[in-house]
Amino acid sequence: MALKIEKDHQRFRQIVKGKIRGDLRKFLTRGELLGKEGEKLISIPVRGIDLPHFRYGDNNDGGVGVGEGKPGDQVDGEGDQGPGGTSPGQHILEVEVSLDELADILGDELQLPRIEPKGKHQITSERDRYSGIRTTGPESLRHFKRTFRAALRRQLMAGMYDPDNPIIVPIRSDRRYRSWKTVKKPQSNAVIIYMMDVSGSMGDEQKELVRLEAFWIDAWLRRNYEGIESRYIVHDVRAGEVDRQTFFHIREDGGTKISSAFNLCRQVLETHYNPSEWNVYIFHFSDGDNSSESDSRECCKILREYMLPQVNLFGYCQVASAYGSGNFINVIHEHLDETENVITSRVNTKDDIYDSLKTFFSPGK
Repeated sequence: MALKIEKDHQRFRQIVKGKIRGDLRKFLTRGELLGKEGEKLISIPVRGIDLPHFRYGDNNDGGVGVGEGKPGDQVDGEGDQGPGGTSPGQHILEVEVSLDELADILGDELQLPRIEPKGKHQITSERDRYSGIRTTGPESLRHFKRTFRAALRRQLMAGMYDPDNPIIVPIRSDRRYRSWKTVKKPQSNAVIIYMMDVSGSMGDEQKELVRLEAFWIDAWLRRNYEGIESRYIVHDVRAGEVDRQTFFHIREDGGTKISSAFNLCRQVLETHYNPSEWNVYIFHFSDGDNSSESDSRECCKILREYMLPQVNLFGYCQVASAYGSGNFINVIHEHLDETENVITSRVNTKDDIYDSLKTFFSPGK
């Protein structure tokens, strides 16, 4: 019975994943996806799926609430009474899906190649791996099948086995235990540095686009790397490093000087992340407004001379704003158009996030 229930549950989860795949573009834009991030689980509302369940009783029971009553009796109550609704409702089921499952669905639907980490995997982690069987060990590691097999073999050889009364009783010498050894496994570490313009032209709508895009960027990269660090930089005319919560909720004002963020990012890389040991991803989010054309050119110089030689990818995402000039993306195209690890995208609405993610990660860098 338990096995059948488990099969039904697995079948149901496949249906859920199918629903997510079918409506992935819509799910990428829904804030509900971000409702649960604790323990790496997210609550996704999936419409129109009913869980299999037992139903007891029949439809002939009478009664109104608790107490006497007959079908059709009016229920007393205060308030205006009007006709009942005639439209069918939509059942919403909260389905918990892991971040890894979501990232796999994202990769399959966007046809994203698995990322090939650069570097020589100089960072290693130690892990215990079960590699054999031995005759001594803690009871928590006792191997039942091997112990049973040893006891059966002993009883057969001693002529003690009775096919009509097949009782196998292991003794101390029959016990078998799993053994392990510590292995060193190469670990591909990566750092993601998020930079965002928080000047007066970046409103709540623009920051919501950044929040959704950054969430999916993070999910895909964490699926490809075992060790991930995230750093967050905000800037107007000055730049500062903040935590994740502040990054997505800070309210600022004033002008814009993008080079302030690029210089701070350069300092973070030079201080903490050796390019031979780390895979580096940098994403900058802005509405394209900058203090001057000369500062935009200075940003391209910083990228070309200091940052691009040591990063896997620099992704620039420009979000639409009624107040921004939107010219920074043009400057990048003019000065860095032929640089392989520079990728740009435009996100004017939430519907553009799907294509933006595909643009960033299709090269598999």
